[in-house]
Amino acid sequence: MTKRIGIIGCGNIAPAYIKGCALFPDDVQVVACADIDLARAEAFAAQHAIQALTPEALLKSDDVDIVINLTIPAVHAEVSLQAIAAGKHVHSEKPLAITIEDGRRVLEAAAAANVRVGCAPDTFLGGGLQTARQLIDRGAIGRPIAATAFMMSHGPEKWHPNPGFFYEAGGGPMLDMGPYYITALVHLLGPIRRVQAATGRAFEERVAGHEAIKGQKLPVQISTHAAGTLDFESGAIATMIMSFDVWQHNLPRIEIYGTEGSLSVPDPNTFNGVVRLWQPASGNWQDMPPTHRDDVLRGIGVVDMARAIAENTPHRASGQLAYHVLETMMAFDTASEQGRAVLLSSGTDQPAPLPPI
Repeated sequence: MTKRIGIIGCGNIAPAYIKGCALFPDDVQVVACADIDLARAEAFAAQHAIQALTPEALLKSDDVDIVINLTIPAVHAEVSLQAIAAGKHVHSEKPLAITIEDGRRVLEAAAAANVRVGCAPDTFLGGGLQTARQLIDRGAIGRPIAATAFMMSHGPEKWHPNPGFFYEAGGGPMLDMGPYYITALVHLLGPIRRVQAATGRAFEERVAGHEAIKGQKLPVQISTHAAGTLDFESGAIATMIMSFDVWQHNLPRIEIYGTEGSLSVPDPNTFNGVVRLWQPASGNWQDMPPTHRDDVLRGIGVVDMARAIAENTPHRASGQLAYHVLETMMAFDTASEQGRAVLLSSGTDQPAPLPPI
C-alpha cells in the first residue's frame, strides 16, 4: 500500500525529496507540505501540485502516514517529537538532533508510540556506496583494517542564502557533513566503538557572500575544524577530518584499506560515482562496474522505510543508525575538551546491503 508523505519545511532541500520520492510512485506519494511561512508552503505546493497546510494541520491530517522533517537542525528533534506524538512515522533530515539527549528522546518516544524513525543521509543506498559495500562483503580487499575520510572546504557562506545556522549550535562541518561520512563508514565497516579527537576554529566570524546578504557578519559559535580517529568494533581504524577552515586540498574523500587491497569510495554526499579497486595482482587502480542502480535521489531512505513498514522488516536509514552517528559526532568535541578517548554507548546494527539491481 502506498504511503502518503507530508513534508514539513519547504526550504532548499525540499525539491530534491519531491523528485526522489516521485521515482517510486508505488511505494510513496507526497500529498502535502507545510512551513512556518505559509506563503512559502503555498508557493511550494502550487509548484508541485500538492496541498499546503500549516504544520499543525499537517500533523493532524489523516491523509499523511509519514512526515519528512526538513526543518533547521535546531528544531529537528522538536518537530520529530510532534510528528511521533501525532502517531506519524517520521524521516528527519540530518542530524537526528543537535544533542544526544534529544536524539535519545526521539527514539524513546517512537518506540513507545510504535512508529518508525528514519533519518538522512540515505546516500549510502545509492549505487556508489552499495557497490563499495558489495566489494567489501565479497572479500575484494580482504579484511578491512583502516580507512580515511576527509571533507575540507572553506564553508558555505560564499554561496548559501542563509548560512548563519552553519556557525551556530547544530551547525559546523561535523554536524553538517559528518553524517554523510560517518554513515558511509558505518555502512561499510560496521559500528564504532571509540573516538579520539582534537577540535578548534580558525575564525571568530565569517562574511556572507550571497547577493541577498552580502557582507553580513556571521559569528562563529562552534568548532569549524575537527580531526580524529574512529575505532570500529570490527577492529578497523579510520582517520577523519571535517573542516570549514581549509581553502583547498588533494586528499581523497573516503578510502578503505584491507589486508588484500584498497578501495576508493565515491563522495558520500552523492548517490553515484566511480568505485576504484587496487589489488596486488593488478598493481593499479581499476574502475569497478556498478552493482546497484545509481539514479536514485534523496528520499530513497523514505521509500526503504515505507517498504519495511509494509513488510515488517528493519529499514536501513534508521533512527538508531542516526543516533549512533550523532553520538560519534558529539564525541569529537568531548574528546578534545576533556583530553581523552570517548567510548560510545549507543551501538547500532550495520545496515543490510540492498539486493543488487
